[in-house]
Amino acid sequence: MREIVLDTETTGFDPQSGDRIVEIGAVELIGHVATGNTYHQYINPERSMPAEAFEVHGLGDEFLRDKPKFAQIGQEFLDFIGDSKLVIHNAAFDIKFLNAELKWMGLPQIPWEQALDTLAIARKRFPGSPASLDALCRRFGIDNASRTLHGALLDSEILAEVYLELIGGRQPDFGLSTKPERKEGDTTPDWTPKPRPTPLPSRITPQETAAHTEFVDKLGDSAVWKTL
Repeated sequence: MREIVLDTETTGFDPQSGDRIVEIGAVELIGHVATGNTYHQYINPERSMPAEAFEVHGLGDEFLRDKPKFAQIGQEFLDFIGDSKLVIHNAAFDIKFLNAELKWMGLPQIPWEQALDTLAIARKRFPGSPASLDALCRRFGIDNASRTLHGALLDSEILAEVYLELIGGRQPDFGLSTKPERKEGDTTPDWTPKPRPTPLPSRITPQETAAHTEFVDKLGDSAVWKTL
């Protein structure tokens, strides 16, 4: 199963009022395991950067001036994500912006059902608790010390770790269950291990036992081995 953990940075909150995407970062998962395949692109928004947005991600006009416009990378982005499930924190925000940019290009829209919102998952699992990415990192003990500013690729990498914790822990497909899976119609009773009829012989030689006893005797009556 292929999934894409995705994040964007923008100039503001509303594409309909002129805000644009300035960065896309995405991490590929196969079977809930990161493959190392990523997508990362800075984008020229064709407008000035508001001070409030710059304080969030640190991407300014001078840095973005020579970056490609969304029209130049839109199809490449769609090719990367394909029809894979998109894992996004606050998916409504990112899908709203991506679909606005794609619509302006005349490219296909991303179906809403293609997105999986980790914010909604976190709120359902931990009702009433903070559900920001930073808060979830603290909850799960995930190191996000390098996240001094928002960055789409870094946030995607961190979100991939958070996502695996939200769905049951890192690498959940290893199948370390202590109970065998029962199939429909299977009448075989559950098997449980039984004690050995005869204990395994000691691997300690008589010489080693004698040497240890001599060593303990030299330590005196307070030796910890004499209390065991």
